[in-house]
Amino acid sequence: MKDLKKYSNKTKAAFVLLIVMFIILLSNFNTLQNSKKTNEDINTIYNDRLVVARYIFQYTNELYSIKANAVEAKLNDTQKKEQITAALKNIQNINKLYLKTVLTPKEKTSLVAFLASCSAINKEAKNKNWKQVNYSSNQALQILELLSQIQSKEGKSKLTHSNTLHNDNNLLGQLQIALLVVLGGITLYLLMSKKNKITIKLPEPQSMN
Repeated sequence: MKDLKKYSNKTKAAFVLLIVMFIILLSNFNTLQNSKKTNEDINTIYNDRLVVARYIFQYTNELYSIKANAVEAKLNDTQKKEQITAALKNIQNINKLYLKTVLTPKEKTSLVAFLASCSAINKEAKNKNWKQVNYSSNQALQILELLSQIQSKEGKSKLTHSNTLHNDNNLLGQLQIALLVVLGGITLYLLMSKKNKITIKLPEPQSMN
């Protein structure tokens, strides 16, 4: 307490001012970091979740096409093989895009199983085993359902994280406003306070009369 009394009120106010400014700078840095993380979450939701959901939809369409051709009575074996081979080629093209996204461990495992089912479909189609083609297609569709659930879960997780960061930014914004009010009060105090002026009276010159 004795040490504090050594400093003038202006010095104390200036010291508090520096602390407030430091807290504002730190708060602003945290806000920028949260904004960066929020942007990363949004990009992840779009690039690795929404886009992948579209790939899963395309996979599903190709598999239903394979199932339809496998049981189509109007097609002979050669025509069935041609149609199924074309669908599997489309699936391979989708695979190239899917593998460019960020995959979770569960997603990798499910995708490997899906590709194994597609290989089985290709093998069974060559052997003209259409019942097995239909069975393997159903297995692949079940795996796609699991992949779809993974996308939904991961997207929800990123969205929750993004909302948490947004709420943190709101709190930091409110803190900054409060600190700016304190900053303004201190600044006003420093402007309004005046040093006590010391007036020195000079002796009047003696009259020569």
